[in-house]
Amino acid sequence: MSPTPERAYSVRRPVAAFFAGAAVAVLGGLIGLGGAEFRLPLLIAVFELYPHRAVRINLLISLATLAVAGAARLSFVEVASIADFKGEIVAMLMGGMTAAWVGAAHLARIPRRRMIGIIAGLLIAIAGLLVLESLFAGTTRLALPDIAALRLPVAIVAGALVGVVSSLLGVAGGELIIPILIFIFGADIKTAGTLSVLISAPIVLAGIARHLVTRHFRSRSMLAYLVLPMSIGSAAGALAGGYAAAWAPGDALRIVLAVILALSAAKLMWSSPKH
Repeated sequence: MSPTPERAYSVRRPVAAFFAGAAVAVLGGLIGLGGAEFRLPLLIAVFELYPHRAVRINLLISLATLAVAGAARLSFVEVASIADFKGEIVAMLMGGMTAAWVGAAHLARIPRRRMIGIIAGLLIAIAGLLVLESLFAGTTRLALPDIAALRLPVAIVAGALVGVVSSLLGVAGGELIIPILIFIFGADIKTAGTLSVLISAPIVLAGIARHLVTRHFRSRSMLAYLVLPMSIGSAAGALAGGYAAAWAPGDALRIVLAVILALSAAKLMWSSPKH
């Protein structure tokens, strides 16, 4: 079955959307991510969306997951630890929001077949990043010296990278932001997780705002039967996964999920002629 055209959405599986969103978010929560990377292949293969539309819908659902994760994170992290990185936060937001706005504007210009290749390539890259995080967890960090003239330009470039990936995959970008904050800017893991939410939310909002301006969220049936139930499921799953993370073997799970992500990307590439 070929994906549903851009202006129509006839799939009516809200229960499946809820449980798919919940399952993906639980897996993501176990390793400290929202799970949008794993949700995107499902939106294309299971819920029959064209790649461009799947990316836009993924952004909407990522925002719902971020809202829950942000509320939970801010309740137990000291504000002082966040304030230590205020310069890096602002710089990454500048680069990220600009890149997300521009990237969202150019998304529709990418041919559909090429889009599948881009999505698959980025998913494989993220899978590799998950493996590297597991292998190098706890090793010496390559943090930059505390020199604003050096750290701020790097933060702008890093934010722009996150914004580009967010606009092309519809993800919050935590899989990139957290390693950047830990290994480049020297944040501890708990602070990095919270900063990731604070940086991701405006970047995702910038992409959504751009799609709203170009009127790409017009299907009420899509919002009712897919976005709403999957957002609710994702929010619930993110909470469950976050609480269960304390007992989960994080590094081993990252490698397993990286393999799943790489296989999902390969499947997308294999089925690309059908799209």
